[in-house]
Amino acid sequence: MINPSVPGWIDKFLAEQNQHPNSFPLNEEDFYIRTRITGFIFGHIVGFDAAMPIETEERLPQEISKIGMLNTLFQMYRLVKQDNDHTDFVKETVAFYNTMIPRGFNPLKKALESSSFSSKLEKIIHDRVQTNEDLFSKNFSHVITNALLFIDVLAFQQYLQKGSVPEKYSNIIEDIVISIVSLSLKSKTGVSPHDDLLAKLFESSVRYNKFSNTNISSISDLDLSYLSNQLEKYYVIDLAGISLWSDVKVENEERYFLFKLGELLQINDLKVLDSINFINTFIVTNKSEIPYFNFSNPVKHFYDQTTESVAILINRNKSRLLKEISESKELMQLIAKSTRKDLDKDEKKKIKKQLLDICKTIPSLTIFLLPGGGLLLPILIKFIPTLLPSSFNENMDD
Repeated sequence: MINPSVPGWIDKFLAEQNQHPNSFPLNEEDFYIRTRITGFIFGHIVGFDAAMPIETEERLPQEISKIGMLNTLFQMYRLVKQDNDHTDFVKETVAFYNTMIPRGFNPLKKALESSSFSSKLEKIIHDRVQTNEDLFSKNFSHVITNALLFIDVLAFQQYLQKGSVPEKYSNIIEDIVISIVSLSLKSKTGVSPHDDLLAKLFESSVRYNKFSNTNISSISDLDLSYLSNQLEKYYVIDLAGISLWSDVKVENEERYFLFKLGELLQINDLKVLDSINFINTFIVTNKSEIPYFNFSNPVKHFYDQTTESVAILINRNKSRLLKEISESKELMQLIAKSTRKDLDKDEKKKIKKQLLDICKTIPSLTIFLLPGGGLLLPILIKFIPTLLPSSFNENMDD
């Protein structure tokens, strides 16, 4: 299983994919259709356009975003080059991102001095999938994904085709996207309960501009002349569509907005209708899993999200964790006791200290050693009894 949380995952990913044949994208439209199905366009990845199937289960959200980002860039490379040269792909991608980082402001300078191109790209992708929110805001946010990563893919296409990216290309594309999303939210006939979260999704995803309500009052006032290829046009149509979606469907008035936008972009009505239908199906199918279409108390959301992440980490390190615990007789006795009755203050301190010592020996569990990591220990302890043999828990006796 590929683990994007540790070094070496890109080489492993490409090596595994190289073992299975995968048809090249036929053209821009074919590439876009295949990419849209994965959910990458909407910031909620449900699958991957890859030769070898890749499961999304038992993965952290950031790991899914990293794989989705790498794979979509690779599929763009395959579209333009009609080639599967993994080595050249990695070199080209690193070179592309080098051109994207402004001189005089290079937060990835140390990363780009790494020894191998793959390790450079791993660090770059790790940085790109981040949102612009601080750590505290991310933890208590409904929205934890970067929804505008496809702009990088569009810029990569420009680089592969022309050898360079037009000046301020990403800034302009992002500005157009923000204007359309903002205008589409303002033009809705009714207020949807997810509108605020959707606006927050894009606000946390912008890199080159500041997200704000556009001053443009009419769709006819939009300047879309900069959009030159089909991918750019399909992209803004879909983002407008997902902005206009209400609890059940896109209403007639909102359909007019999309068809008018399609007219300005010179996209025929059938393509616009296809976008409306796809978005409706995608949201209805995945709505319960899409963060910006769900509402809960922020603290509950944080706890649920953290619990899921910790459960994934514990399951991955189950064998090692059980071995370390079994070697500590006192810890085993305390955990056994905790299944029958509450521990006193001193016993709880002993469990905390010994579990933290164990976490030091397992790299993936160093999350518990970070500042505030002690708050996660109750979650860790919660899962440990379920991992141990049933004979360990006396409450399971017949």
